Amino acid sequence: MNQMTHPAPSLSAMPDADACWEAFLRRDRAMDGRFVGCVSTTGIYCKPSCAARHPRRENMSFLPDPAAARAAGFRACLRCRPDEIGRDRLAVEVAIAFIEAAEEAPRLEAVAAHVGYAPHHFHRLFKRETGLTPAAWARGLRAERLKEALTQEGSVTGAIYEAGYNAPSRAYADAEKHLGMTPSAWKGGGRGVTIRWRTIDSSLGRVLIAATEKGLCRISFGEDEAELRVRFPHADLCPADPVLDAMAQRVAALVDDPAAGADLPVDVGGTAFQQAIWAALRAIPPGETRSYGDIAAAIGRPGAVRAAGTACGDNNLAVLIPCHRVVRSDGGMGGYAWGVDRKQALLARENGE
Repeated sequence: MNQMTHPAPSLSAMPDADACWEAFLRRDRAMDGRFVGCVSTTGIYCKPSCAARHPRRENMSFLPDPAAARAAGFRACLRCRPDEIGRDRLAVEVAIAFIEAAEEAPRLEAVAAHVGYAPHHFHRLFKRETGLTPAAWARGLRAERLKEALTQEGSVTGAIYEAGYNAPSRAYADAEKHLGMTPSAWKGGGRGVTIRWRTIDSSLGRVLIAATEKGLCRISFGEDEAELRVRFPHADLCPADPVLDAMAQRVAALVDDPAAGADLPVDVGGTAFQQAIWAALRAIPPGETRSYGDIAAAIGRPGAVRAAGTACGDNNLAVLIPCHRVVRSDGGMGGYAWGVDRKQALLARENGE
């Protein structure tokens, strides 16, 4: 069993003291590894997500890492085990690399053994850090390879085996979840897929809503049928039916009330990494923001800040997947596919302004 002795990955810069305190108050797991909180009355240091009762603010100070806290005379909290943060996140990074390098999806036991963890513990750890289980990550990766192979191989069957599937049935099952359509339909640019659509007024302008029979596949500000046809060139685009009309009303309400569409069905495909990023976005509470570095760290990929930003930009469901809650590390708005003014307005509304 490989025991890992590598140093912890470097994370984003430590926030200021007020931001650190706010992270402790909300027990923000995304901030774990960015700093530790030191309690003068007990002599211990904790990670931000520690479940222990909060000390008084005047008894708290903040240091960039456990080594600095130990040097200052503090000892690690036995409840939240702050020294393990770097090791856990590195283990997830190494496991992802192991999964990506494997020709076939490795079993959980093999992945856990590679990083020196017990299988049941690493299963929980991996899902906590990425939002997906190791098996789901491997399926998403294989579906991504299928997507790439479908653009290159001469036949669907050839693409299926090139992507690492042993049987077409598994490929079709994965494609239904990750591509939003069958491999044949994907290769045909959406041919054979019916998408119903309409536009509706919202308090932030006209919104396009489109859905397959499984759920919403596009929510966007300021687009029309022409843009939708560019995205789905061979799909059968049809006017809205009563089901889509009802969903459209909820989407319009979602612009003003983030809870209005929490259970709306969706049909969006993406790579394992994109799905993890989108899950992390949906985990951000209304009225709060995260940096791109926070989102990358939250899924166990702290070095993938630029890729996290790209995945936010690839979001097909405006507002429902709240990429507007991600800002730059310096507090700047950053980009937004549907306009920075709309991003500012959405954040202001969520803060009750």
